[in-house]
Amino acid sequence: MANLFKSSRKTIVRRKPSAAAGSSAARGRGLRFLIVRVGAMGDVLHALPAITALRAAHPDCEIGWVVDPRWRPLLRAASQPDAQPLSAAMPLVNRIHRAETRLWSSAPLSMRTARSIASLRRELRSQSYDLCIDLQGSIRSAIIGRMSGAANLAGPMHPREWPAQWLYQQRIPTHLAHVVEQVCEIVSEAIGEATAPAVPLLPVDPEAEAWSEALLDQARQKSGATDFVVLTPGAGWGAKRWPTERYREVASGLAAKGYAVLINAGPGETKLARSVQCDPRIPARRASAAAEANPLIQVVACSIGQLTSLLRRASLFVGGDTGPLHLAAALQCPIVGIYGPTDPARNGPYELRSSGTDPGPGSSRCIVLRGPGGITDHSRRSAADAALLSIRPQHVLDACLTLLKESQRNPAQTERVEESARNASPGGDGSGEGKEAQ
Repeated sequence: MANLFKSSRKTIVRRKPSAAAGSSAARGRGLRFLIVRVGAMGDVLHALPAITALRAAHPDCEIGWVVDPRWRPLLRAASQPDAQPLSAAMPLVNRIHRAETRLWSSAPLSMRTARSIASLRRELRSQSYDLCIDLQGSIRSAIIGRMSGAANLAGPMHPREWPAQWLYQQRIPTHLAHVVEQVCEIVSEAIGEATAPAVPLLPVDPEAEAWSEALLDQARQKSGATDFVVLTPGAGWGAKRWPTERYREVASGLAAKGYAVLINAGPGETKLARSVQCDPRIPARRASAAAEANPLIQVVACSIGQLTSLLRRASLFVGGDTGPLHLAAALQCPIVGIYGPTDPARNGPYELRSSGTDPGPGSSRCIVLRGPGGITDHSRRSAADAALLSIRPQHVLDACLTLLKESQRNPAQTERVEESARNASPGGDGSGEGKEAQ
């Protein structure tokens, strides 16, 4: 940590640490880090491997995280407070700071927004953070970092909103391809120590664990299937969304092979999920009867915590470049990714093994499909991408069956489920004597 406030890189702008920040050693406490990664879901998940590595290297440090309230379940169990001792329910950070960005955007001049921002500023400054790392790269996130009063503010040299760089005292270049590795580059340079991506620490929510066990028991009784696949048809925008009727064909193909298929319906996606279960052109009464007649295919509307619990037990995940896919990757669930305008080399599922070996995208536990001639384009177009449309249902089904056969020979899934059960059981939640949130 010798170069926490200075580095040999010429790109770093230095300033004298403020008197308010002071020295952690002088105060008799560990270092305090603040992470600013407000959202969205996939982006928060991409930051977890680096921050998990930071926590492992400095178990006594204090870590705070500024995040949109929607994504707090990625950092702590739903029923838990935002500041508490480390435990299985909140294993990575000591404190969560809410950035109510939806409110700020919808009513920027309202008193509610002013009070929200002022409250966040007071809360951040009360913690006297030594180092703030902005992993969002936006003007707003850089301003949040500044108003935290941290002694040093670090961020990417080439942020997504370029004016943000002028608010950083430490501007850090990245050279690696995948965004998970880029985050590790930023964290490593900011703290002055080499870090490598680690298997993310995600919260275990006992209520969500009980919910998923009850759901799966019911599904097994109805269908007789022992293995199940989670399928997510939604995506952030139209160009990334594979056609619904193709997902329906894949779901039917998996059911014909005896696998249960749970169609994940995110917020506002119930209609989309039901159109995967049954052809929406069929009259409602016939569609309902058809759904009842095939218990192997179900629509499941669940929270982030519940989806996390399901993916811990799933044999396979199928979907596009969206938050649930990256959650599955973080949980080491086998994945068939269906990609169009986004580049899998940068945004593909990033696998990390528990042993710490063979990290990286495109491993044997993940199959990423992208049509020939795919052009990377992050513009939020509504029309489906041409390369995405070149992927046929049979391509996806073949990839699914390949990984499902492999998982039957691999004990990794069983180990994931058993570990989840141990963490969720009374006395086995890893709560112990956690580090108190100050």
